[in-house]
Order: sequence, then C-alpha cells, then structure tokens
Amino acid sequence: MDKQLTLGSLFSGSGGFELAGMLNGIKPIFNSEIDPFPILVTSKRFPNVKHYGDISTLNGADLEPVDIITFGSPCTNLSVAGLRAGLDGAQSALFFQAIRIIKEMRCKTNGKYPRWICWENVFGVFSSSQGRDFQRVLEEIIGIAQEGTKVPAPDGYCWPYADLYLGDGWSVAYRVIDAQYFSCAQRRRRCYLVADFGSERAGDI
Repeated sequence: MDKQLTLGSLFSGSGGFELAGMLNGIKPIFNSEIDPFPILVTSKRFPNVKHYGDISTLNGADLEPVDIITFGSPCTNLSVAGLRAGLDGAQSALFFQAIRIIKEMRCKTNGKYPRWICWENVFGVFSSSQGRDFQRVLEEIIGIAQEGTKVPAPDGYCWPYADLYLGDGWSVAYRVIDAQYFSCAQRRRRCYLVADFGSERAGDI
C-alpha cells in the first residue's frame, strides 16, 4: 500500500488547502494562521491538525516533515485593489517567511521534505512592481532546488498565463485559474504554482 501523503498549510485561512487535501486522500498535519475566526473554523473542521500561530515564529526544522507545503501568502500588497507596495510591502513580504520555512525543513531532512509545494495568489502578482515581483517569486521558489537560479523575464515583463520550468531533478509549473469556470458567479482569477523538487511532474500536476 502506498504511503499516505501529508500536508502542511501556511497562511491557512479557513483551511481551503487542508480540505482539498482531505478530499484527495492527503492528510493535513499542521497549519499556521493568526486570524482568530479562521482559527476557530479550522479547529472545528480539522481537530487533529496541529495549529501554529505567527509564521514568523516558526522554524521549519522543528515542524513535523510533510510531503506537501501549501501557502497562499498575503496578497495585500500585490492586488490591483491595494497600494501595490509589492513583495516589499509589510504583508506580502511574508512570502519570504514561507520560503525560509521550506528551506529549513528541507535542510533538516536532507532535501526529502517537502517534496512538493503549492503557492496561490492574486492575478495582480503578474503586474506588481511592473512584473518584477513574479520574477522574484519564481527565482525564490526555483532557488529552493537550485540556489542562485536567475529566471529571464519575457519582453516587457508580460508573463504568460501558464508556463513550465524544468531543471536537474526539479520542475515548477504555474497557471491562471478563473473561478467563473468552476460554478462561481464571478470572475476571480488566481495564479496557482506547483513545484516538484523530486521530478519533472509539476506540469502534470
């Protein structure tokens, strides 16, 4: 019997990634959230999940190793509805805390965990800081597997709505998904990115 995959969720909110994991046979192990109401929701829905607080206080080396880490880092400074401070903004800069935690866990487990990560954010990430913020996102995530990787930007920093990056034993794929095509009566575009640090299957996922 295959081992059941495990999941850790950073910036958990009301547990969307945890629920998706459970519906697909993946076991949520821990999450991180600071907003009291979502914590009440996830505590009720997932009573066996370990609930941690502020992401900035966590050390990935101390967390239980999991196969998958998901994180929808704050979109406040990336959204076209905000002041657009970008990844240097106080809230959206928390993205780098998630990267730190992932690196710490992989260092502690000799690169075994997490095998996969899934990052979600607003469509505005493609235009934030004239498109340079998404370049930073790609370089930070690919840099987990291949440190110092530089990702060339397309002309005018006009990022395609889907793409795939392949390296030596790793892969990163992203695409834009619009909620209006999934029984939601509104246009709600989001970028979903999957990294596979063990093979070239991110595009398949």
